[in-house]
Amino acid sequence: MTVDPALADMMASVFSDHDPASPTRPLWDTLESLGLTRLTTPAERGGSGAGWPEAAALLRAAASHGVSLPLAENDLLANWLLTKAGLPSDGSLRTACVLDGDGIARAVPWARDADRIAVLWDAGGGWRAADVPASSVRVDQATNLAGEARDDVHVSLEDRPGVPVGGHLAEEFTLRGALARSLQMTGAMDGVLRLTIEHATTRTQFGRPLARFQAVQHLIADMAAETSLARAATDAAVHGGPAPFTIAVATSCARHAAATVVRNAHQVHGAIGTTIEHPLHAYTLRALAWRSEFGSVHDWDERVAAAALTTDKDLWDLVSSPS
Repeated sequence: MTVDPALADMMASVFSDHDPASPTRPLWDTLESLGLTRLTTPAERGGSGAGWPEAAALLRAAASHGVSLPLAENDLLANWLLTKAGLPSDGSLRTACVLDGDGIARAVPWARDADRIAVLWDAGGGWRAADVPASSVRVDQATNLAGEARDDVHVSLEDRPGVPVGGHLAEEFTLRGALARSLQMTGAMDGVLRLTIEHATTRTQFGRPLARFQAVQHLIADMAAETSLARAATDAAVHGGPAPFTIAVATSCARHAAATVVRNAHQVHGAIGTTIEHPLHAYTLRALAWRSEFGSVHDWDERVAAAALTTDKDLWDLVSSPS
C-alpha cells in the first residue's frame, strides 16, 4: 500500500512552511483543520480513517523538517486507546500513558500541553482505561535530551473506576509507541543526512570542499546506508501490517542506525554542529532522545534475539515472512 502522492506533498508543504522558531499551536490548529491530528482515528469517531502508511508519512515529514508535535501521542496512542476502550473522543489535544500501581507515569510526552490524558492501568483484577482532564491530575514538568516535554503524571485512581479492557493493550501500546518513535527517527535521520551533505558540499578545507575528502565520503556513505536500512525495516513493519516481530526488528535497526548517523554527522560538521544557532541539533538530539523511549536498545535487541531462538520457522523464513 502506497501513500497518495498528493497527500505526501501536502504534508511536506505544511511542515516546510513552518518556522521552527515560531509557536507550534497555530501549526497544530492547521494540521487539525486538515484532518491530520487524528489521521488514523476511525471516521465515525471524527478522524480521517487512514492507516499506518499515512501515519508513517506524517511522522516522517514532521521529523524531517525538525517539527516536534504530539502527533503520535494524540492519534496513534490516545485516540487508539479510547477507540479500543469504547470511550468517546473529540478534537481535544491528548497524550496517553500507562500508570503504575500508584497511579504514576514517568516521562509522559506533552502532558503539560495536553487538554486530556488517556490512561491505562492494571487495577489488580484486570486492566482498565480512562480519559481524564489534564487539569485533574498533577503534572511534574521535565524534559528529554532534546528539550521536549516529558512530564511525570500523578493520577488519583480511587475515584476513577475506568472501563475494563484487555490486558494485551498494554503490550500493544508499547509496540505502537516504539514503531512511532522509529518512524520519527527515520525522518530525523533524513534531516541529518540532508544537512550533512549540504555542509560537506559547501564547506571548504585546504581549498577543497569537504565532500572531496575520502574520509568524509566514507562517513556520509555510512550515514546513508544506516538511514536506508532503518527506513527499509520500518517500511516492512508498516506495510506488512505491524506485528510484534517486525516492530522489534524495525525498532532495533532504527536505534542502532541513529547512533551511527548522529556520530558521523557531528564528525563531519565539527564544532559548528554543536552550536545553538545551527539546526543540526534539532535533529540529532531528538534522534538520540527518541531511541531511549518505549524501551531501551537492549530491550528491543533481546526481543529480536528471543524470537530468532524460539521460532519453529527457519530463520530466513522468519525474517522474510514474519507473520
